[in-house]
Amino acid sequence: MRTTDLKKYILDGQLSDRLLDIYLDSEKIEYQTERYISAVKAFEELFGEGDVCIVSAPGRTEVGGNHTDHQHGKVLAASINDDAIAVVSANDSNIIRIKSEGYDMITVSLSELEKKPEEEGTTAALIKGVIARSEELGYKVGSFDAYITSDVLGGSGLSSSAAFETVIGNILSTLYNDMSIDAVTIAKIGQYAENIYFGKPCGLMDQMACSVGSLCYIDFADPSDPVIERIGLDLDAVGYSLCITDTKGSHADLTPDYAAVPAEMKSVAEHFGKAVLNEVSEDEIISNIPLLREKLGDRAVLRAIHFYEECKRVDAEASALKAGDFKTFLENVTASGNSSYKYLQNVYTSKDVEHQNVSLALLISEKVLGKDGGASRVHGGGFAGTIQAFVRNEIIAEYKSALDKIYGDGACQVLKIRKYGGMKVM
Repeated sequence: MRTTDLKKYILDGQLSDRLLDIYLDSEKIEYQTERYISAVKAFEELFGEGDVCIVSAPGRTEVGGNHTDHQHGKVLAASINDDAIAVVSANDSNIIRIKSEGYDMITVSLSELEKKPEEEGTTAALIKGVIARSEELGYKVGSFDAYITSDVLGGSGLSSSAAFETVIGNILSTLYNDMSIDAVTIAKIGQYAENIYFGKPCGLMDQMACSVGSLCYIDFADPSDPVIERIGLDLDAVGYSLCITDTKGSHADLTPDYAAVPAEMKSVAEHFGKAVLNEVSEDEIISNIPLLREKLGDRAVLRAIHFYEECKRVDAEASALKAGDFKTFLENVTASGNSSYKYLQNVYTSKDVEHQNVSLALLISEKVLGKDGGASRVHGGGFAGTIQAFVRNEIIAEYKSALDKIYGDGACQVLKIRKYGGMKVM
């Protein structure tokens, strides 16, 4: 549809039903309508009027499986109703031009897709990685113009980078491959871009949750061919909402803390001649605790045991949801949080014990939620980032007020689990 027609189409409310289907919150339809119109206008100002389509990819939340994917374990992850959207049009210039809201224009030539070490850590590297890998896999690639805006907050643990990679993958699928690149392949392409071109050794969970959508049970025993099962969860039907709170802790100098988690887990596996913990049994670890303590230290042992127990909890959470037993699901979410605090030990950094933003947020959550009022846990990588909570709808206002009072207005976001992953909106 041409941009001039598209603006009128959206303004007249003809996209409203589609937006409600995607974002699941009638109170946000006005916001999304204005957001989409603004994105189309921004595209026109940058690239002129023309035929465009709109592509969306959600952020994600980790529901279960804290620090398990990199050991080929199990996770429960969900797409959320915050997303990145792209207004996009094909061009024949051999040049990809992408303008993300708040950032400078990025241009990538299709004739220069090789990896460059000096581009590691840049958005251009992600774009080139997605395009190059798609081409390697035999998919058609082509140039395009795109304006992208995202309300997936960077650094919030909701995977803004994976959402961006998923948007680029869906642009290629939409414009040049008749929507034939499946969601799992797009996720793997995104991970490749982040690992090889961007230089971040992430697992596949973030990209998979953003690309596949809904609530997903994922078993990474074979990371090249993960087992994926979509599980329906209607939070409104059970009277709960999902809240993510950014505790505003500094992520500076935390790289060693993040890196130590997989490194220590792998050191335990390597003691048994294996690459990852999934290749070793929990019984072997427990039988060899005295030797492992002496060789690797207590924390490595504790983190290894967390891995096995956390994978069991993922199975228990998935089974509870499929059986309609939300109470048991919440009990396992709480147990996951306790294990992350006591055994995985990623709630605060031992280098700065005076600042424990996540710990304090969990304390306030327990006070407000009450004994049987929901569940809370550290979210994502941990140490200084976000917490997740399942909160009864009747106390949402109280819960949000309590967290915002400490961490600032808007720190606590009330989210929905959306049923779509990466997609063409229209």
